[in-house]
Amino acid sequence: MSAVNYAKPELLAPAGDRERLEAAVAYGADAVYLAGKSFGMRSAPANFGEEELRDAVSYCHERGVKVYVTCNTLPRNQEFEELPSFLAACQDMGVDAFILSDLGVLALAKQVAPQVERHVSTQTGIVNYAAAQVCWELGASRVVLAREVPLSEIKGIRERVDPRLELEAFVHGAMCMSFSGRCVISNYMTGRDANRGECAQPCRWEYHLVEAQRPGQVYTLVQEEKGAYFFNSNDLRMIDAIPQMMDAGVASLKIEGRAKSAYYVACVTAAYRQAINFAWEHPGEPLPASILEETEKISHRPYSHGFYFGGEPGQTVDRSHYARGYELVAICLGREGGRLRLTERNRFFKGQQVDILQPGKPSFTASLDELFNEEGEPLEVAPHAEMTVYWKTDLPVEAGAYLRVKKETRSA
Repeated sequence: MSAVNYAKPELLAPAGDRERLEAAVAYGADAVYLAGKSFGMRSAPANFGEEELRDAVSYCHERGVKVYVTCNTLPRNQEFEELPSFLAACQDMGVDAFILSDLGVLALAKQVAPQVERHVSTQTGIVNYAAAQVCWELGASRVVLAREVPLSEIKGIRERVDPRLELEAFVHGAMCMSFSGRCVISNYMTGRDANRGECAQPCRWEYHLVEAQRPGQVYTLVQEEKGAYFFNSNDLRMIDAIPQMMDAGVASLKIEGRAKSAYYVACVTAAYRQAINFAWEHPGEPLPASILEETEKISHRPYSHGFYFGGEPGQTVDRSHYARGYELVAICLGREGGRLRLTERNRFFKGQQVDILQPGKPSFTASLDELFNEEGEPLEVAPHAEMTVYWKTDLPVEAGAYLRVKKETRSA
């Protein structure tokens, strides 16, 4: 194959609903991926009805952001009767690409919605150049590589497939302990089909050992009071290795998390936007610590580089809970006179130091010196979720900004 001229990689962010979509767009995504009410691998988020999807496409395109619709479940025979109208409607809306895992859906999309690009999902399990090239020949313009492929092998795939075929890879978020998400544990244990968007996440549950000849005697698998979380994978974080991903020829860097909060989407998207820009503009220089620190301001499991550098991503077998060093306390709704209108998410206090995240700017800290309720009365504490609070300040804080605090800084 001929050489590929690498471009600045696309930043692809998740959008589980309209709030999360707007967060992704505001904080620097080049493209978003989302789902309709059917055929997507995440049924827990609200997702998008037909009119909501049409509005979402218009919203994104007005801001120069692409929209990819996930159709990556493994549909049964009867569902194929509903697919053609859905795919054609997406084309009519102007959707930029479908994310597909089933070969039948790939062929159907090419037939009924030929103007929409086709991206082969990570669920397909592409781990070599031959499979990637076949996807190109079947009409795909991009493959989302299996999460198990090391960077050294991704580079080999890039060198041996058609240069017009794009490679996409995950850079951040939860890791599935099964091969590329193709898991049946949820089916066995709960009757919820993970390959149809209904995973109950049994890999995050606590397990104990019972010996067949000793019924009722429960043994732990580690020397702790609690049992072992022996399927519990660590989270992926590649923000400090973006230059290596660019060098391997990855065209799109994908953030996992359609079921995560709008704040999570905003924070991670902002961090990776800064990291991609820095890597592109300052080749060979290490990532500033301030950008890396942004990924610590969200709830997460212990981080790893996944399988990208060989070995394995690691597991935390003694617990399943998240690290929560920071907590979101309020969202700015805009300015009214000399005051900022805030809506509370968690309790905060007068005089508390907050860390402020807003689109296109580095985060900064400030003190909540003067707080008032809707009647104009001074507040010492904002105790009620969703309550409106006014903060008297001249600081340049925009509507949509997130205010967060270090958990250890909270007053009693």
